[in-house]
Parts: sequence; C-alpha cells; structure tokens
Amino acid sequence: MAREQIHLTLIDGPTLLIEIGGIRLLTDPTFDQPQVYSSGGNSREKFNAPSIPSEALLPIQVVLLSHDQHGDNLDGAGRAFLPKAGTVISTTGAAERLAANTQGLAPWSSTTLALSDGRTLTITATPARHGPAGFERVNGEVIGFILSIDGGPCVYISGDTVWYSEIAEIAHRFDIRLAVLFAGAAQPKGPFNVSMNTNDAIEAATAMPRAKITAVHNLGWSHYKQNQADLVTAFGAVGLAEQFQQLTPGIPLALEI
Repeated sequence: MAREQIHLTLIDGPTLLIEIGGIRLLTDPTFDQPQVYSSGGNSREKFNAPSIPSEALLPIQVVLLSHDQHGDNLDGAGRAFLPKAGTVISTTGAAERLAANTQGLAPWSSTTLALSDGRTLTITATPARHGPAGFERVNGEVIGFILSIDGGPCVYISGDTVWYSEIAEIAHRFDIRLAVLFAGAAQPKGPFNVSMNTNDAIEAATAMPRAKITAVHNLGWSHYKQNQADLVTAFGAVGLAEQFQQLTPGIPLALEI
C-alpha cells in the first residue's frame, strides 16, 4: 500500500491544521487574542495570538472538535469560525448545542467523506476521558478521532484525555501510524491532570510502536503544566527520541505515514 503524505501546522494550543488526501482539517479552533478568562472563581490566561490568522486557513473542509464546553478547546473566535467550515464533527452533545453544520458522533461510530481523487476518508470517533476516573460528570463528554483513507494507515487525534484502558483499546483496533496527543498535563482546577502528561504520552507511544508521535495542547495557556521540551526530554530518556516529532507554531511539518 502506498504511503500517505500529511502536513501538520500547529496554530496554537490544541489547534492544528492537518492536510491529507487533498483536504484540510482543523482541530479544536482557538483564535482569540491573548487575554485572561475568569469563571467560577478560577482564571486562566491565554498567552498567544494564533500563529496563522483564522481567515488565512480557509478553506477548511472539516473541523474535528473534541468537545465544545471548554474555552481552551473552543474559544469565542473559534465558535465564530465554525460556520465557515464545511463540516464540524464533535460529540453528540455538541451537535445539539452548535451550528447546523455540526455532526455528532458517539465513540466507535464513523462518518465518511469523499475525496476529490475518488478515495474515501473515514473519520471514527474514539473514547476519551477528560481527567481521573469518574471525572466525566465534571468535565463532560469528549471524543478523539481516527482518520483513515480507504482503510490505509491511521492518524489518531486524542482530544483531551488522559491515558486509560480505552486508549489501549484504540491502539489495539487500529493500525496507527501518526498520533496527535493532547499532552500538556493540563491542571485547570487542582493537582490532577485532565489531559496527557509525559508518562501518558510514553504509554501511548509504547502501545503504538509503528506510530510517529506529535503533541498539541501544551502551548499557550497558563494551566498547561508541561510543554514540547518536556516531551522531548521524556522521550529521549526512555529511548524513543526518534518516535517523537516536534511541532513549531506556524511552521508546517511534512510526514509520510
């Protein structure tokens, strides 16, 4: 089977432009300017403007929105951007709350998109747990995504999740050749992670030995406790340095999977 070419461009935070099979997909749009957000006695600061303005990213055929209930995954400018995309794919709850172009998927369910070259992109929703066990009641529904063209090598996008048994099940079910992990050890409300830390990322890399590993959701917000440099150090320490592919905001990374 022919190798698939893919280009990744980190915009900021969890927002990643994915170019594959002749289409452009975008994860969790966050396009607000730097500011402090306050809610329920907590405050979070967004440090960076997007590395590429939202209008310069168009056209976007698909937005992959892991969840809509947190501002560091969908901020005000991100919400305004959604109607400009062809399709938004998110949780079933998000589909009820958002614009008419939003399609909800439950974990393990799929949808397809015809590509201009006659092939078919399949997008499958994957389980995610946005914090410790039982935290579903606090942080709500989240999904990740698997992308595959005509049954070929898979791209995994974790969404906001920690490592737990269902992530191992994803690795078992799919031939993952690229994993985009939301890996900033986010701690918005206390001393527990609601997204992957370096240990979780290494667990994922070990479970997906044929996959290149990249990471987002570790840059640009005050509640992200780990960053790209921490991942580089951790992967090097366990002998997996070649598996990790570092992203730099605004600079495309070309990969073959």
